[in-house]
Amino acid sequence: MPEPTTVAFPPAFLFGAATSAYQIEGAVREDGRTPSIWDTFSHTPGRTAGGETGDIAVDHYHRYRDDVALMAELGLTAYRFSVSWSRVQPTGRGPAVQRGLDFYRRLVDELLARGITPALTLYHWDLPQELEDAGGWPERDTAFRFAEYARLVGEALGDRVEQWITLNEPWCSAFLGYASGVHAPGRTDPAASLRAAHHLNLGHGLAVSALRGVMPTGNRIAISLNSSVVRPLSQDPADLAAARRIDDLANGVFHGPILHGAYPSSLFEATRSITDWSYVLDDDVRTINAPLDALGLNYYTPTLVSAASGEAKGPRADGHGSSDHSPWPAADDILFHQTPGDRTEMGWTIDPTGLYDLVMRYTREAPGLPLHITENGAAYDDKPDPDGRVHDPERIAYLHAHLAEVRRAIADGADVRGYYLWSLMDNFEWAYGYGKRFGAVYVDYATLERTPKSSARWYGEAARTRVLPPVAPGA
Repeated sequence: MPEPTTVAFPPAFLFGAATSAYQIEGAVREDGRTPSIWDTFSHTPGRTAGGETGDIAVDHYHRYRDDVALMAELGLTAYRFSVSWSRVQPTGRGPAVQRGLDFYRRLVDELLARGITPALTLYHWDLPQELEDAGGWPERDTAFRFAEYARLVGEALGDRVEQWITLNEPWCSAFLGYASGVHAPGRTDPAASLRAAHHLNLGHGLAVSALRGVMPTGNRIAISLNSSVVRPLSQDPADLAAARRIDDLANGVFHGPILHGAYPSSLFEATRSITDWSYVLDDDVRTINAPLDALGLNYYTPTLVSAASGEAKGPRADGHGSSDHSPWPAADDILFHQTPGDRTEMGWTIDPTGLYDLVMRYTREAPGLPLHITENGAAYDDKPDPDGRVHDPERIAYLHAHLAEVRRAIADGADVRGYYLWSLMDNFEWAYGYGKRFGAVYVDYATLERTPKSSARWYGEAARTRVLPPVAPGA
């Protein structure tokens, strides 16, 4: 039987790349855009590496035509991008700013002219600062403001964009933003993080309804979850219980109401000392459980946990940055362990089997719902050679291994429709600033010149042939 790497991907399978607005656009004060929470956070001393910001980023706002041309040259068939909320609706309320929407109209038109399928993400963490000043995601009103914003974008772009994603990684928005504080807005309030999680869910459900009301019926709506592959350190009952609790906090808090119409009762029980969940109103879960057309899955590394014994405490190894505050509410008695194996520059263990396990889990949990791998990739210390070329054989090996697991999952019955490499090009990596390079395209931050790495050429060949090219030494 042929190996999965030598079997062609389905004819309609999308080979794409992904980015987000604040990480690449720049132009933070142009055409009516106002600050988001990431503008405020990155300009606050001590919040980002070297005090770096997305003010210029990689200037995609002015260079988008060249960037789309580069995508086409590489052979990509899809591009996932996000819309800057405060570029479209500066205060998070009221009418849209057409100059802001016009940028995305031009971008989408350029993609379509090049035969590249656009996939639009409405929210990739950049809440308008005025909404955060009013309480942010822990406040119920933010969910309704998000739905209003979704409607405005749907009205403007629904005629030319068929693939829509409401939220990117709401876990990060809720728990890194409001519990550990390593992401914007930088708050450290576990109770607020759980309220934020619920209102992100509610905002998603309300946005689905708003989009359905203004877009063609053939458009497809999804959400991108960074669902964790949670593994126990051992089969000891205490470790198994720890893994179940983290699975609730990582996964069940979102996919429970979104896919199954209910929060896990075990989640409520485990967090009772922090919150009473009284903000979950009678019809909320019905709203959240709006039917989807697809599910996006983001994967980087598995999570390995055990129960803490006695007073034993270990170093956090949960892959979510350093902080004195945990992103996991009501989990102080759980230890996170570094999984064995090679690691990327982020310190994340490379384990392609986790991607297979994740896909097969949601194949079982959401039968009949098409899946997209909306993010997967790796950061490495990429540098140009003296001849100006950028060789990144580690990233090629990473992509080959993970795409092979996607192909294996498809062979085993999973309905995976596409894969979006994170990221198209090097960019502002949130609190890490510009020190972590995830791109398939190298960016010289002094000149903003783009240079495709060897991984970009490899991935482009995979997109054109639908078969994974071999991993050649020094590729």
